[in-house]
Amino acid sequence: MILTIDVGGTKVLVAAFSDEGEVLRSKKFKTPIMYPDFIDELKSVIKEISQDEQPKACSIAMPGKVDRENNVVIAFGNLPWENIRVGDDLSDSVTCPIYIENDANLAGLAEATSLLDIYKKTVYITVSTGIGGILVVDGKMDPETLDMEVGHTMHEHAGKLQRWEDFASGSAIVARTGKLASEITDPGDWYIIARNIAVGLINVIATLTPECIVFGGGVGTHLEKFQEKLHEELELYKDDMFELPQLVKAQHPEEAVIYGGYLLAKQNLPHHDAS
Repeated sequence: MILTIDVGGTKVLVAAFSDEGEVLRSKKFKTPIMYPDFIDELKSVIKEISQDEQPKACSIAMPGKVDRENNVVIAFGNLPWENIRVGDDLSDSVTCPIYIENDANLAGLAEATSLLDIYKKTVYITVSTGIGGILVVDGKMDPETLDMEVGHTMHEHAGKLQRWEDFASGSAIVARTGKLASEITDPGDWYIIARNIAVGLINVIATLTPECIVFGGGVGTHLEKFQEKLHEELELYKDDMFELPQLVKAQHPEEAVIYGGYLLAKQNLPHHDAS
């Protein structure tokens, strides 16, 4: 059995996988605001989900900056916690190897792996509150892009240098239109969204040269509403040194993170056993 935990700002999902990748049992609970309360509830759910069987490995997806070597989550985007040692804090409940990773990276791993028969080199871009990304090559996360802060790259916009996510993220869209992406129906708004996303995305394409880009997040999952315009904008920027990749919407937005956790554990277990 492999245990996966997806910690979000509002909910936590715990799932037990078989070695073959089948979800055996799962349970959600509301994310407590206080970290000690979170650990207590998580231990209780782990015991229930594991059914007294000790997992071979455990992956924990966290919405923040991760110190993988020391299993420390340094900071969170939407939770008031910092420098937490979640692996150590679960050591009396989980005695197997624990792998901690950013949740968007794990979603990207799962989405890219589902397309591996078609594309060997995929970039996952999440356009949500902020903008993040990961490169996955041959079904493995590229280590050089694990902490790729693409949303923080600087671009000229409205006559000044701004971070990409400050004018193209879901938060920026709400600030400009007063609407969530799911509420936008005006084609003109979607044109501006496509244009703003293209400004930063062309640099990602030129630098990483992926065969495919998968879009996730609250904005990315509406790709069909701006895909044509986005492609047109990217065509304006491209040159003969690289090809434009396929643009694909995330196929498993609700399950991708826990499946990514399963894949990460499966990939790491042989290395752990060998050591």
